[in-house]
Amino acid sequence: MSHRRTVYVVERDLLARRLLTSHLVQIGAEPWPFAGGAEFLNMLDHLMPACILLDMDVDAPDGLEVLAELMRRQPGWPVVALSGRGQVPLAVEAMKLGALDFLEKPVSAARLAAALAPAWTALERSVEAGEARRIAQERLARLTARELDISLALFSGRSNKTVAHDLGISVRTVEMHRAHVMAKLGVKSLAEAAVLATQGGLAITPAYLREALAPAAAAAAELPQSFLARRLAARSA
Repeated sequence: MSHRRTVYVVERDLLARRLLTSHLVQIGAEPWPFAGGAEFLNMLDHLMPACILLDMDVDAPDGLEVLAELMRRQPGWPVVALSGRGQVPLAVEAMKLGALDFLEKPVSAARLAAALAPAWTALERSVEAGEARRIAQERLARLTARELDISLALFSGRSNKTVAHDLGISVRTVEMHRAHVMAKLGVKSLAEAAVLATQGGLAITPAYLREALAPAAAAAAELPQSFLARRLAARSA
């Protein structure tokens, strides 16, 4: 089964863990149970990307500490926080730390499915972004120091003539290096090269990025309604 359907269940209570596992199997997911946050964090570096159901009602380490560590080490893995206490302050802190949603226990299979649907989508995007970053970094590593310097200058919006003047080389040399950069990066335009450079982690002036990235930005999914929003809506009803 793909990583999109894998869910790590970090729940200290055995009965609650078994119930969550049963619900996950019912909705077509593959549960991997863990008895606590410490055990899960010890295994984290050996696990594949997946969604996480995290019990917040623990003391050592507490749920917020575990969540903070998860966000530090694997920020692209969506976390759905769980609590039997239903405390708004706890929910607020969990969402601030990066939890995608916050559910009150006990959780039904239907509610679990609703929370995990956007989590799986977010995970897929994170995995795709990570793969794109890896590919981009591999291609950028093919560039020589001079080619990288010229690329960054061109990405900032400077013309071939201006770059040649700034670097003390001929326009023809800039054009030659530019052609080599396009070939090594496997792109056909400077805009594509700038997007790839950004995916690879280079900080560049986004002159070429606004238009190139607009379709991706427009397609971004909305975050699910948070636990806090649901609680406040219920209170005002």
